[in-house]
Amino acid sequence: MRSDVQHFICEIDGRIARLRLDRPERKNPLTFDSYAELRDWFRDLVYADDIDAVVFASNGGNFSSGGDVHDIIGPLTRMSMKELLRFTRMTGDLVKAIVNCGKPVIAAVDGICVGAGAIIAMASDLRLATPEARTAFLFTRVGLAGCDMGACAILPRIIGQSRAAELLYTGRSMSAEEGERWGFYSRLVEAEALEGEAMGLAQQIARGPNFAHMMTKTMLAQEWAMSIEQAIEAEAQAQAICMQTGDFERAYNAFVAKERPVFEGD
Repeated sequence: MRSDVQHFICEIDGRIARLRLDRPERKNPLTFDSYAELRDWFRDLVYADDIDAVVFASNGGNFSSGGDVHDIIGPLTRMSMKELLRFTRMTGDLVKAIVNCGKPVIAAVDGICVGAGAIIAMASDLRLATPEARTAFLFTRVGLAGCDMGACAILPRIIGQSRAAELLYTGRSMSAEEGERWGFYSRLVEAEALEGEAMGLAQQIARGPNFAHMMTKTMLAQEWAMSIEQAIEAEAQAQAICMQTGDFERAYNAFVAKERPVFEGD
């Protein structure tokens, strides 16, 4: 998987990709270019056999301040409807790419995490945060609807309909403590330990059966739109496929030998 990106930082550590936005002096806002490059990177990730997990990290004490006021919001006020729709579809495509990339994505959130930054955290599979994290879906603060980049579909499934509605209507910040209590964050970690915890979790996941992790991520996304009966059947098919993998046989042989299985992802 390529790490020679231009509009964000990508570091490959073993089989873990660590991403971060690269404008810490402005709390890491997104630009047209970083949106598009992130979308393309996550789209390519689904075909990458050398990456097993992703950590989307903070930079300079903040995760992201969302769309850049000068580089994005200003130009949007001068665009035609066709141009605006092209932009909103592109930002939504970033969420689709994260959800469909086939690899677990862990957001490590410190400080400001608002707007599109909060959406990236929301679209990740797991989220860790520092006690200083402040998360806001502040689209109404700039005169827009709260239904941005899938927020009205995904956020209620994480924290519940009423809590999501409050955040999306008011645009207020969710404190780190609220985020943990409501289930948005798995746990809170002190700032100096945040990235290490996130990388440790990514490495733990990457040591597991990665084909099966891909199937888990796929089912977590697809079963939102299924009935219980459809979900049970889909999981039966998915599990039958996983039972044909080498990792399933390795786990069995290791159990019989009273050893820890070493998974190879096939």
